[in-house]
Order: sequence, then structure tokens, then C-alpha cells
Amino acid sequence: MNLSLQSAYTHCEQLAKLHYENFPVASRLLPARLRPHVAAIYAFARTADDFADEPGYHASERMRLLRDWRMKLHATGTGSREPGTPDPRSRIPDPDNVFLALHDTIERFSLPMQLFDDLLDAFVQDVGTPRYSKWADVLDYCRRSANPVGRLVLRLSGYRDDRLDAASDAVCTALQLTNFWQDLAIDWSRGRLYVPEEIWRAHHAEVASLDAKQMTPQWKAALADCGARTRELFHRGRPVCDGVSGRLRYELRATWLGGTRILDRLERGGYDVFGSGRPKLGAADALVIACGTLLWRETRLFPTRS
Repeated sequence: MNLSLQSAYTHCEQLAKLHYENFPVASRLLPARLRPHVAAIYAFARTADDFADEPGYHASERMRLLRDWRMKLHATGTGSREPGTPDPRSRIPDPDNVFLALHDTIERFSLPMQLFDDLLDAFVQDVGTPRYSKWADVLDYCRRSANPVGRLVLRLSGYRDDRLDAASDAVCTALQLTNFWQDLAIDWSRGRLYVPEEIWRAHHAEVASLDAKQMTPQWKAALADCGARTRELFHRGRPVCDGVSGRLRYELRATWLGGTRILDRLERGGYDVFGSGRPKLGAADALVIACGTLLWRETRLFPTRS
């Protein structure tokens, strides 16, 4: 690997470490050879997500940044500037380094470009769709915002199996949904609500309660409904943790346990993200998750790979 490419991967790994996440990104559980490539994918997706999410961007500017990001994704070269030189039109450092590493990863592993386009489609949707009418609409958003990440990790690890893909999709969707319920207060402050209208209306909840930062019994019931649906997705996707081998198996188990632990905490707190605050994982949770990973009971719904 030449120095420019090595520097680009280092940049992506540093970018990944700067962001707080509930779940591990390129953690020590993954094989060392895969960590730079996971970091490259993460840097691409995290930056695009920031364009759609972070305060300070007008909608028109968000859309322009995402269009530029898509153009860079599909560009055949890195352009005339040297990697590591900030793009004067961009509000992030060294975008060329992100794409130098990402394009190398895509080429090395023959990754489907559609998965990256799906991610960008979801971020574009975030700019113009602050609320959802139906549960199916939320799931469709997750299909593009979360599921591609799981499939990309499977491809990096050499897995191309429809059954693994389906189980991975269920876990990734469950993780995304858990993040929605966890971040309800933050999202509402930005004008977004991922609890679909058909659910909160069925429980007679009112959006005015969210304006008042009140988690009423009706909203608690609506979120409990969403939580139960999310837990079923975790259950449906659990076999992916046993359908892979090596370190990836432990990475997926830890991720699954981390997601369900956040969901447990939300449930115990009555989903009161206004009163109890945003639940998050700490050092004590890491110990519990590590023990759970080692004591994991396998679900052999399809053969593991040797």
C-alpha cells in the first residue's frame, strides 16, 4: 500500500474515532485486515449523515453537499488535487482521503455501488421527510439507511448468502429503530419524528406533548408498541451472529447485545427520554456485553461457515 493510500485509511480511522456511537466501529473484535476498510465505509456514511443531520446547514446546502458526495462516489478518479488537501467547497477536512480509501475498498472487495447509493438516498430523504405515516415507511427508510452497512460488512468478510443478508437486515433495522427511540428528544428538537403516525394516533398520543417535553402515558404506550416490534426484529436477525465465523461472529454478537441492552434500558425507563435522559452504554455495560458474548447460546437455523 502506497503512502497516500495508507494516509487516506488513517484519516478514515481517525474520523471514525471522533464520533460517539452506541455500537463498535472497526473494533478490536474485527480482523485487523478489515478494520481500515470498515473505517473507510464508516467515514463515507458518517460524513454524509452529518450533512443531513447537523445544525448549521440550510436544506438547499444539505442537498448540494449530498449531491457532491454522490458525484465523488461515482467519480472514476480523485481529481487534480492531492489527497489530504481540503476541498474549498466542503465543510469537512480532506474529503479526497475518504474517497481514495473508499474507492480502493470498493475495488478490492467488489462491493455493490447500489448499497452506497441506498445510503445516500436515505440521507437525502432525511432532509425532506421529517415525519412518517406508516410503519412500513419507517422500515423502508431503514432498508436504505441501515441495512446496507450490515451487507457491506458481510461482503468484506467474504459472505454472499441471501439468508445471512436477510438476518443482517433484521438486526440493522432493529439497531436503527432502537436509535430512533433513544434519540426521540433530539430528533424532535430538529423537527423529526420516526414514530409513525399510524402508531401514535392508535394510542391517542398528541404531538403537543412532545413540544412540552412530556412523555405521556399515550406516548409511552406508542413507544412500547414500537419497542416490541423492534425486539421482534432483533429476534429474527439473531441467527446472523451464528451464521458467520471467526472474529466477525463475536463482533456481531457484541453489537446485537449492545442494541438489545439499550432497548432494555428504554423499556425499563418507560421510554421517558425527556425525564430519564438519553440511555447510553458505559464501561459496566461493556463488561456485561463481553460476558454475554462469551456465554452466547447459538441459534443454528442454518449451517455456520468453517
